[in-house]
Amino acid sequence: MDSVMPEVDAESAARLRRVVVRLARTLNGSAAAEGLTPTQASVLATIGFRGPLQPAALADVEEVNPTMISRIVSKLDDQGLIRRLPHPDDQRAVLVEATTAGQETSARIRQARTEVVTGLLHNLSPTYARAVLDALPALEAMAGLGSDT
Repeated sequence: MDSVMPEVDAESAARLRRVVVRLARTLNGSAAAEGLTPTQASVLATIGFRGPLQPAALADVEEVNPTMISRIVSKLDDQGLIRRLPHPDDQRAVLVEATTAGQETSARIRQARTEVVTGLLHNLSPTYARAVLDALPALEAMAGLGSDT
């Protein structure tokens, strides 16, 4: 493997940024189809995957300020997608967990996003589709999701 960092020109960085933003917008439509903002969908998915958890921990995971998390939790609770539970060790605190409806909504969003990505890959030439799939480890590392080797 070549260990020399390649030069990244401004145009290449801008092209990558545009691609990431466009793909994010495309995928975010799945949340909107469920009546959620992308941030609400992300919070719901985190609660479903990691919950029950305290709102402060949720804010840390989502990298959203506590005031915003409070609003999102209230909205998701009002929609019946999550519920608040008393904290077993601290009567002043609460935990949040996904309801069955919340789990189902989150699953539909994930499925819709997977279908979007699958469709986008099928619309590429085999060479480009393979190049995207081969780039997954690097993209995961770039997003902090995988190994950076």
